[in-house]
Amino acid sequence: MVSTDRTAAPSVIVVLDARHPNQVALDVLGPLDEGVLETALDRVATARPRSSPVAPRTLRHGPGHHTLRVVVEGEGAASYPAGWLADLITGAACVGGGSSPWFGGKTASSRAGGVFARDLGTTPSQREMLSHATVHPGRHVEQLTWRWHGPLDAARFAAAWQSVFDRETVLRAAFAWDPRPRSVLFGHARPVVERHAYGSMAGDGRSPAHLTELARLMDREREQGFDLRRPGLLRIALLDTEPLPGDGAVAPTDVVVTYHRTLLDCWSVRLLLREFYHAYLADGSLPGGERRPDLRDYTRWLAGQEPAAAREFWAGDPHDVPAGLVRAAAGSATGRSGTGRHRIRLSPEETGRLTGWAARRGVTESSALHAVWAMLLHRASDAGAGSAVVRFDVVVSGRGVPLDGVERIPAPLATALPLSVEVDPAGSVGALLRSLRDRALDMTAYEWVSPGQAEEWRGRPPDAEPAESVVAFEPWDHASAAPDPLAGLGVRVEHPELAAGRTASPVGIAAHHDREGGLVLSTVHDRARLADEPVAALLEETGRLLRELPLLAGESTTVAEVLADVPDAAVPRLHDGPGTRAPRPTLVPLREAAAPGSGSACLISPPGAVDTSRTRLVRQYPGAGSLALLEYAAVDTKACVTTLQPLLDSGTGLVLGGLSGTGAIAHEIALEMAAAGLRPPLVVVGGSPASAEDADDAVDALARTLGAMTGR
Repeated sequence: MVSTDRTAAPSVIVVLDARHPNQVALDVLGPLDEGVLETALDRVATARPRSSPVAPRTLRHGPGHHTLRVVVEGEGAASYPAGWLADLITGAACVGGGSSPWFGGKTASSRAGGVFARDLGTTPSQREMLSHATVHPGRHVEQLTWRWHGPLDAARFAAAWQSVFDRETVLRAAFAWDPRPRSVLFGHARPVVERHAYGSMAGDGRSPAHLTELARLMDREREQGFDLRRPGLLRIALLDTEPLPGDGAVAPTDVVVTYHRTLLDCWSVRLLLREFYHAYLADGSLPGGERRPDLRDYTRWLAGQEPAAAREFWAGDPHDVPAGLVRAAAGSATGRSGTGRHRIRLSPEETGRLTGWAARRGVTESSALHAVWAMLLHRASDAGAGSAVVRFDVVVSGRGVPLDGVERIPAPLATALPLSVEVDPAGSVGALLRSLRDRALDMTAYEWVSPGQAEEWRGRPPDAEPAESVVAFEPWDHASAAPDPLAGLGVRVEHPELAAGRTASPVGIAAHHDREGGLVLSTVHDRARLADEPVAALLEETGRLLRELPLLAGESTTVAEVLADVPDAAVPRLHDGPGTRAPRPTLVPLREAAAPGSGSACLISPPGAVDTSRTRLVRQYPGAGSLALLEYAAVDTKACVTTLQPLLDSGTGLVLGGLSGTGAIAHEIALEMAAAGLRPPLVVVGGSPASAEDADDAVDALARTLGAMTGR
């Protein structure tokens, strides 16, 4: 067998044998903690139907090699989640160490309920976001940015963030796939705080040259992404600005906080920022223990909600096919890729006039924005002069629910829910405003509903495309607008502004007030589906209408009269760009076989993980067989069998492998092959490192095991 570093997490080889369909064998290479094994078996047993008991037996071949044989009674080996068991045994979650979750090892309750300790629970919205983790890794990354004026003590800054991490469970949380994702709490997490000197972003070569240094840094931070299996889904970057003239003058520092929406929303980060200021004032230390309530309390409250009324509400949504953006000509393309961003601002005077005009009609600025957007969507569709239903998603805070202290919980409660409204060009703007206001007010009772639940209850098919646009109106943060929290230290901090991340929709528009009281509007769009120029024009028209409605629109003003001056240039055409639907599994060759008949190894990336190990694994792989990567395996495991056919045609044997977290997917693919009458491959699950320092050792061990198994 393969020699394995006994200080690392074990590797597990899953073997399916067609001659014994009621048996499955797992070879464990490396240290095997009996408590970990017992806990993993308990968890699997709890999740299995009671009608299919199993009789596991462990054979000890030596201190670093065990074989676990599971005899399945009744349903056959295909019913036993051997890949999931391999993930549990090899996961860093089940390995001791400072960065392991609190459910490491055996817990007192695991025998009774098969539940690991300190499980934070997972909401439907989180599960929906995580389902895109491997397909669209940058989709749910958002940022807050602001400028720090005055001296910045780097050591004190880092210590203050560490204090916040120690107090907040959400900052020490990550996700485990076993096999479905769930949020789990780690014992410790260290904040990532990086400081960049002035001029260091100018020649980084990673971002377009026309961007400012701050924009380049933000772009780089977004593209870096997050490993969702590791705690600390928030990091901080500091960028020094151009030195000021004069002795003793301190140049401002730009601060960028990048976070992942699966655990945090903008409201949450603002809460954490206030804590950070308190800690910085207190020389980097916060008194007290963990915050409660937290995500655990919310998930428990959510589990007790009766969905009947919410289901009835969404089922009553207009079922007409919404008027959509006019499609571009078949075969045409924008010729662009990536994410486009535009921004405009209403002055404080213009904003105040809009607020007063809306209030006199019994609505808020957000309803005014919704009405303008609905009218422009009607104008951009092919509905013409006829009445039509338009639809867009509206971001809600998720905190309008009857849970004590919910406004103080850092958690991913904000979500985007569908809003449909009929736009009649002959109808009045006032009627449209009231219709949108009433619909939004009714929706507040169901802010806990996930987007997927709402769409299901509306009767839309699961594979339907998302809404063509999403609208977010960030409420004014009065606490952040208070006098400078660090004034006693000679520091002034500007109001943090949200830089929204990519959405599933082709275009999103966000609004917020700045510190001077102006209304800032910004768009984010998929450049492959929408050209930059018409989106910029659409945003300009949005701003123009918000400025002019208070001056020109009376109670009887019609929608058609408002839209009469909207130019054709502000009507974007929607292209069918790449990435509009989930990609199919793809086979990427990494290394050709060194000798004929030497077999093939195929890697699978774990869900939610940032792939930083591929280059090292290819370099360290000692096998003579070919090496490939199966991308998007979690999208459709049945389609993976077809995708892997070129490797199967060689007839030399196939090994599927990856680090912990790939076992459940790889095993399902192996079962699909067996069901199709093909020879099932070996499945190799490498031990996941307990810390970043162990990552290279884990990759090297997986490479050695794959090399030894290829061709067997």
